[in-house]
Amino acid sequence: MTSQGRVSPWQLLGTASLPLLWLLLLLLLPPSLAHQRTVSHSIKIEGDITLGGLFPVHSKGPAGVTCGEIKKEKGIHRLEAMLYALDQINSDPDLLPNITLGARILDTCSRDTYALEQSLQFVQALIQRDSSDVRCSNGEAPIIPKPEQVVGVIGASGSSVSIMVANVLRLFDIPQISYASTAPELSDSNRYNFFSRVVPPDSMQAQAMLDIVKAMGWNYVSTIASEGNYGESGVDAFMQISREAGGVCIAQSIRIPREPREGEFDKVIKRLMETSNARGVIIFANEDDIKRVLEAAKKANLTGHFLFVGSDSWGSKISPILNQEDVAEGAVTILPKRASIDGFDDYFMTRSLENNRRNIWFAEFWEEDFRCKLTRSGRKLDSAQRKCTGEERISRDSPYEQEGKVQFVIDAVYAMAHALHNMHLDLCPGAPGVCDKMDPVEGAMLLSYIRAVNFNGSAGTAVMFNENGDAPGRYDIFQYQLSNTTTPGYHVIGQWTNHLRLNLEEMQWSGGDRQVPDSVCSFPCEPGERKRMVKGVPCCWHCELCDGYQFLADEFNCDTCPFDMRPNLNRSGCRATPIIKLEWSSPWAIIPVFLAVLGILATTGVIATFVRFNDTPIVRASGRELSYVLLTGIFLIYLITFLMIAEPGAAVCAIRRLLLGLGMSISYSAMLTKTNRIYRIFEQGKKSVTPPKFISPTSQLIITFILISVQVFAVFIWFGVMPPHSYVDYEELRPPNPEQARGILKCDMSDLSLICCLSYSMVLMVTCTVYAIKSRGVPETFNEAKPIGFTMYTTCIIWLAFVPIFFGTAQSAQKMFIQTTTLTVSMSLSATVSLGMLYIPKVYVIIFHPEQNVQKRKRSVKSSTPAPSTPAPPASDKQNGAKIQPDRSQ
Repeated sequence: MTSQGRVSPWQLLGTASLPLLWLLLLLLLPPSLAHQRTVSHSIKIEGDITLGGLFPVHSKGPAGVTCGEIKKEKGIHRLEAMLYALDQINSDPDLLPNITLGARILDTCSRDTYALEQSLQFVQALIQRDSSDVRCSNGEAPIIPKPEQVVGVIGASGSSVSIMVANVLRLFDIPQISYASTAPELSDSNRYNFFSRVVPPDSMQAQAMLDIVKAMGWNYVSTIASEGNYGESGVDAFMQISREAGGVCIAQSIRIPREPREGEFDKVIKRLMETSNARGVIIFANEDDIKRVLEAAKKANLTGHFLFVGSDSWGSKISPILNQEDVAEGAVTILPKRASIDGFDDYFMTRSLENNRRNIWFAEFWEEDFRCKLTRSGRKLDSAQRKCTGEERISRDSPYEQEGKVQFVIDAVYAMAHALHNMHLDLCPGAPGVCDKMDPVEGAMLLSYIRAVNFNGSAGTAVMFNENGDAPGRYDIFQYQLSNTTTPGYHVIGQWTNHLRLNLEEMQWSGGDRQVPDSVCSFPCEPGERKRMVKGVPCCWHCELCDGYQFLADEFNCDTCPFDMRPNLNRSGCRATPIIKLEWSSPWAIIPVFLAVLGILATTGVIATFVRFNDTPIVRASGRELSYVLLTGIFLIYLITFLMIAEPGAAVCAIRRLLLGLGMSISYSAMLTKTNRIYRIFEQGKKSVTPPKFISPTSQLIITFILISVQVFAVFIWFGVMPPHSYVDYEELRPPNPEQARGILKCDMSDLSLICCLSYSMVLMVTCTVYAIKSRGVPETFNEAKPIGFTMYTTCIIWLAFVPIFFGTAQSAQKMFIQTTTLTVSMSLSATVSLGMLYIPKVYVIIFHPEQNVQKRKRSVKSSTPAPSTPAPPASDKQNGAKIQPDRSQ
């Protein structure tokens, strides 16, 4: 829109917000009154092109009063920075040569509605009024001076003020460059398309603060915001960015009212303590609210508990932490990167009442700065007030420190100047001064030149704007340090320029501690623990141990290890379950092996003795053929111990199947054949003198081998049905504690198959025992009847003891070892009983009493004297004769 366009009030009402009713009121006033309403309380600097300026020269007044006290730093320093920048530009021959920049500078009094009213002066030249019906008292048309055209506005300071003013200026295409407004909503190019700023928006500040929080390892923080555009939009930006980025959760979001009631800040601290783990507190608040929050924390005896991260409203200021330094210790604050402009210091410190009359508020500043009063006509001084001499000097007679936004005011003015300079080069090439194409200056075109500027600002950093009119984010990061430092105060610990550079080693916290405190909802889970999230709070969780044979599949889930594996110590994965077998060095193996070795040696000795004395009467009387068969069975019983302990394999398992029952079936088949023969002989002898059938040695061997063949045949059927093999049993030794889990290498013989394998031998043993009981009445002179009986009784006792031990340890962790040892020892003991009762006495006689191992002569009845006085033969002779006689028949 150019100055030639007409705008009706009703058109404005349809396009602007409600605050523009002030503008409508102005437009409905008579032109002369409207002009008078807006010219007061402003600074006018003449020039070829006029810039507007909005500064909070005064604070907001109390109820009913528009303006309050003068603001020395945020008001006067910033205003003088604009005047200084204009002086520098106008004296620069290379920037806008032959063109002088002027200004119309207004006071916003830190109030948005008042700023709107004041800023209407900037748009007067763009409004064409119909004054045809206005007449002077003499009837002539009034002479109304043409208002100056403001081509662009520098300001405002507060975001709420800038928003209000921007709604007006955009209607008239007047570009605006703010030096301090950081509200994120001003980045909306659809609503504030003519607004730009040389400071980064709070969204970048919020991003920088989020990066700081993450760098310190925090994921659970609270937020505090002062009610109003700055505080609420800053916190909203932080919360939105944290939601989008993830990894940080908000515990409490607290808003401080504009006019807090008594006890309001105590309630704030109480709410923060509801989530005491959230020690980090993000604070977008004004100075007074920050101070009162610190006071409330100290009052609640929570010094050192809260870890504040403050926005640029806190920055490196002393006033918010005055007398609250111990509570503020460790606070991390952020401030747009800035530098002190030495040229401005030289300029400002030379300002006086004489050389600075263009600043209409400078006298008021002078009184406040030097705490004196100027003499004015019609005004009497209070006797207690000191009179200003005019000879006072800034910095010499009053403390002075350059206000932080001075740099940005200068950069804003220079940005406008560079845009006008580039516009002049394009529209008025070679023409001195302002040409027709720039009279008036078209706002939309000027805006495009503003957005295109790129120059080094007063601090040497680049000044530029993005498509939304925002400056790049450049922040210094401070920490307030009190302990272990020679210079207590704010220390620079890093910076942020689109990414964070933070020196954690230089940070220190309450009491001088250099370990970054925690501000987390839940601490990291221990190794092997999964997270069970708290619904609705992604940063909070409960830790649950992956128990049993589970491992941590991912952060949130436990999975069970494969059957042949167990979790590692930290349960981050699975590892192979150790495989064990009965080792030769194990105590469970040493005892059975020792017994087996002794048994084998004894058996070998008996066999060797019998072979050596094969034709002696005792060997012949014992039934040589069946004795060798029985000794073979005893030898195999001892031998099976080694196969039961040997490492399982296909061959070992096959031989184990074959010999486990074979040795016992051989032994008990031979003994059964013997006892059966004895029983049949004496049972037959009761009925007739005819000997029973199948009592010859050959018959006895055939019967024995037939009985043995049943066992062998069954084993080979077993081989065909289920070929022997070894496997690892992971089920047997799988206790609740996976560290004790073991895989057991064993043959494919279950407890049931083992009993089945021995069952035939048990049948032979029981049958033999039955015959031994039936033959208990056999005369003592008969061959081996009673030793076999005692052998079978003892063997039954051994195996009756074996059964409860074997099956009673089925649930023991040492099941395999106990059962193997029990089985082998029981078999060795049964073999030892057989060997000891049937053959050791014979060997003893053969070796140590050879005189008894001779053939005794039979007494002839014919040669004996029949005299009654002749004594009967000794019983021993009869016994010997009775012993030998039946054996000959074998």
